[in-house]
Amino acid sequence: MTLGGLLRLGGELAVGRLGYGAMQLPGPQVGGPPADRDAALAVLRRAVELGVTHIDTSDAYGPHVANDLIKQALHPYPDDLVIATKVGIARDEWRSFNAAARPAELREQVEENLARLGRARLDLVYLRVGGDGLLHPDETPFAESFAALAELRERGLIRHLGLSGVTVEQLKEAREIAPVAAVQNRYHLLDRGAEDVLRACAEQGVAFVPYFPLSAGLLKPGLDTSRLPPGMAPTAAQERTLDAVAARHGATRPQVALAWLLARSPVVLAIPGTGSPAHLEENVAAAGLRLTPDDQAALDAL
Repeated sequence: MTLGGLLRLGGELAVGRLGYGAMQLPGPQVGGPPADRDAALAVLRRAVELGVTHIDTSDAYGPHVANDLIKQALHPYPDDLVIATKVGIARDEWRSFNAAARPAELREQVEENLARLGRARLDLVYLRVGGDGLLHPDETPFAESFAALAELRERGLIRHLGLSGVTVEQLKEAREIAPVAAVQNRYHLLDRGAEDVLRACAEQGVAFVPYFPLSAGLLKPGLDTSRLPPGMAPTAAQERTLDAVAARHGATRPQVALAWLLARSPVVLAIPGTGSPAHLEENVAAAGLRLTPDDQAALDAL
């Protein structure tokens, strides 16, 4: 079974368009071990059983926790499993994500990912840049950082290169240095700030991987939104639209949001994450949800 159809990364690696994101496997604030290690391992194994062929991770998740769990659960890996990871970031004692993208730091992070995952070559490595405002830029120039990863690709340690948190201009600059197989930016039903980047990826045949594809949990019914900044949570009208579409298909809000992403562009790869087997099954089932043109128009207008 291929979840959501196939997309070829860099014209080569074929992955199902609905994958799995490992960010929720570690403990609170993406730090430390999970509350239930056996459950985390079971989720990873079940994802592969259900047909997931694309897992997104980073050695910064934990740190090291997500990668260690992936190796324990799935190594030796299935031949068709593509594992993507991110570099250019480091954690501090407060569990903050900080830029760490100097060439020497990137080499160290790539080697750490190789060792933790138990691989001789990484399938896809994203340079986390922060053009989307979620990471303070490093002093190292962007071109120098990406060129350092391109050199590691030439040495055979990386198969394909990606970018995370970039602008259209940064994508263009990077592609002048080396091929870019995928871009991972914040994008979901309630946040389309990266629409121009998605459009550029579609035009150039680059995979677009939205992170926080389920609006970082904001689609959950009954969510307490009292502490959220104004405009972040869905409005009552948006919730009614979502619920109406979900009811027509016997689906849930998250399933509708994932189906909308997959229908948005053929270059989209969705990577919903969860530590719950039940939520995993729900997310995977979204690959089979087919929205009508009216559904799509209503969701596009949110």
